[in-house]
Amino acid sequence: MSDDICQLVASLDAIGVRFIGARQESHAVMAATGYAAACGKLGVALIGRGPALANGVHGAVSASRTGMPVLIISGEAPVMRGATHLMGPDLKAFPAVNVLRDMGIATFVPASAESALQTLADAFAEASLGHTAALLLPMDVQLETVDTPTLPSPLTLPEGPEPQPARRQSVDTAIATIKNARRPLIVGGIGVHRGGAREAVDALAERIGALCVTTVKAKDLFRGSPWDLGIIGSSSHSLARRYIEQCDCVIAIGAALNSLTMSSGTALPPVPLIHIDAVRTHIGRWSPADIAVVGDARLTAQQLVAGLPDRAAAEKPFHADEVRERISNFEHTMDFQTQHTAHTLDQRVVALELSRMLPENRHVVFDGGNFMANWAYITVPDPGHFTHTSDSGSVGLGLGTAVGIKRARPDRTVVLLIGDGGLLMTLGEIETIIREDLPVVVICMNDAAYGAEAHILKGQNMSPAMATFFDVDFAPMVEPLGFDAHTVRTMDDLHQLAPLLAKPEGPVFIDVKVNVDVIAPFITEFTHKEN
Repeated sequence: MSDDICQLVASLDAIGVRFIGARQESHAVMAATGYAAACGKLGVALIGRGPALANGVHGAVSASRTGMPVLIISGEAPVMRGATHLMGPDLKAFPAVNVLRDMGIATFVPASAESALQTLADAFAEASLGHTAALLLPMDVQLETVDTPTLPSPLTLPEGPEPQPARRQSVDTAIATIKNARRPLIVGGIGVHRGGAREAVDALAERIGALCVTTVKAKDLFRGSPWDLGIIGSSSHSLARRYIEQCDCVIAIGAALNSLTMSSGTALPPVPLIHIDAVRTHIGRWSPADIAVVGDARLTAQQLVAGLPDRAAAEKPFHADEVRERISNFEHTMDFQTQHTAHTLDQRVVALELSRMLPENRHVVFDGGNFMANWAYITVPDPGHFTHTSDSGSVGLGLGTAVGIKRARPDRTVVLLIGDGGLLMTLGEIETIIREDLPVVVICMNDAAYGAEAHILKGQNMSPAMATFFDVDFAPMVEPLGFDAHTVRTMDDLHQLAPLLAKPEGPVFIDVKVNVDVIAPFITEFTHKEN
């Protein structure tokens, strides 16, 4: 809500448009982004101009990097500025068009009420391509009256382009390389999930004897497969790293291969890399590819299966019974020694327990921070039930995202994991969950620090004092708002909440006191690279 859009908000409410009132503009944008990500429909954020839009820039940057259809509608200074600000300067003056366009966000401004509908349609068309677009509505244009004898048809998201197979030449080149590989590895990205290609990629893995890993965004894509090695990159477990080092060919399908996936270039051995994606410009964007195959993930995987001969069991060493057994028997706790203290818990063990305790039909949202490496330990049904909010490298965007996801998927238990740092930056949005009656399970991984920064400072042999704080007790703060709030300091405390977490029926808040000394693997990689 803002003074320059309040009448627009009231008008929308009066005609039956549901308006969810966020407390801060970036969270409004992230709620729209979470909504779009969870259901595939257009997410719309309505925010004010000037300082309100400046607040929303944080969320807009993140939204623009997700590839989700998001439309930001903002107020704007009147077209007839001179007649409006006779009492002095415009206190809310802000170069919105320049700022948004410099961020790469297509921005549309109607010059009159008569052109407003067409301008909306233009902005909608841009957002429907999977972009973030902005529509700035001047205050005087909002208040004008126009005759609309025939209302336009409702705007609908267009159907995506028809999936296309890859060119025969590039498929043949890939086949020739794969034929020479005895230990191939498939890296599945979110494009496999969105393209409905899981079954086809499984068939490819069986045909060539490949093991499978996923990017973070495609987490649990291969869940249930005997050849699933989990996430690649800093979140890889030791068994996955062992087999990845042995691979002699990599087939990346629908994956960006950015620094998060590639651990800044160290995640994969120097072997032939076949990169398959439906969008040509995605191939080799972040990591060099030896063979580029432009095509739909499902159709291209099927082309490869059709063109590759069957292999005898002896020609598929990655699919040996011994490998299958090792993968089946692997437990994450084999990779670390538990670091509980008298008053705090090892966050990795907490995450593993939460994975067992939470309902199966869950959508897990991760805010940013040292704790986010725990996404390796909490399973979800498929990548469509998982969202991380680190596209812009920021903390504090999880609450708004969780609100949007719960609005889109009321049938799911939406679980937000957030650090105490990110929570304290955005605590006001906790009230939105209650006010809008959107029951979310909020789990604060509370290490009383900016954990990532504390470890980075330690890695540079500098004092972490400025990144550590006193232990904030959140449960008494949020309980009066209507949360079923609890504080957890021991595993017994957590296990006592098992009935609640198995079937949460309202907003739940759990403040888990975690050991600040447990460092995320990606922080170790970062400090090593800096050194």
